[in-house]
Amino acid sequence: METYSIQKALNNNVLIATDNNGNEVILIGRGIGFGASAGELIQQEKIEKLFVLNDPEEQEQYKQLLTSLDEDTLKVLISAVEMIQAQANRSLNEHIHVALTDHLVFAVNRMRRGMAIRNPFLLETKALYPNEYKIAAEVTAMVNKQLSVALPEGEIGFIALHIHSALVNKNVRDVTRHSELIVQLVDMIEAQLAINIDKNSIDYMRLIRHLHFTIERVVRGERVAEPKKITLLLKSEYPVCYNLAWKLIKVMQQSLQKEIYEAEAVYLTLHLQRIQAKVEE
Repeated sequence: METYSIQKALNNNVLIATDNNGNEVILIGRGIGFGASAGELIQQEKIEKLFVLNDPEEQEQYKQLLTSLDEDTLKVLISAVEMIQAQANRSLNEHIHVALTDHLVFAVNRMRRGMAIRNPFLLETKALYPNEYKIAAEVTAMVNKQLSVALPEGEIGFIALHIHSALVNKNVRDVTRHSELIVQLVDMIEAQLAINIDKNSIDYMRLIRHLHFTIERVVRGERVAEPKKITLLLKSEYPVCYNLAWKLIKVMQQSLQKEIYEAEAVYLTLHLQRIQAKVEE
């Protein structure tokens, strides 16, 4: 049976210990740290949760977070990560323990003071990451119920971004930056074509997914086939949409600092033309 040697107690419910192989672990359990002394062995039945974070910086940040939480909040936030793991049925980047816990603590404290933050790319997040959004909605409902708060729908979007970040091993800042870029591109499209796109329409969802996949291809350096005959046709038949496509691409290039191939303008023009045609119907 695995035994754990206590290093120190962070509070009454959290211990830092080492396992049989000398790895540092975080142990969580009701009253587990009360009266605990360094060097003692902890009984297995007292341990409710165990975390091993491989990155020393993540480990240190997580320990600092845990010391600031009361028992009820601690249990709910740990349950939130466990719910995500179970629902996603895939491995999560361990950074979610720190990033999501920190975000939720901040969000809950904000709401208790009556300070809500608007999510400027909620609809885009919902369309781009529907599975993550569904899980995030369940997490939000659980947190609201267990902690007697009322996190708004915008928080579902923020939590969904954290989930997506952990699933694809991307920094949440990069995921957020790409979402912000998509919102900026949509604003440009509406301004240039003098239209208001229905944000709940299928065409809008297709557009932002296309923009998202374009950004992903550019970041990975992937090249799509260039249909030269279609290029010539689009230039002559839909000059406004074709020129707009290139303006959007230049914004992407500046933001991502990556080369974007001409074929991307062709496919983007097709999406823009479809949206413009729908508005003119």
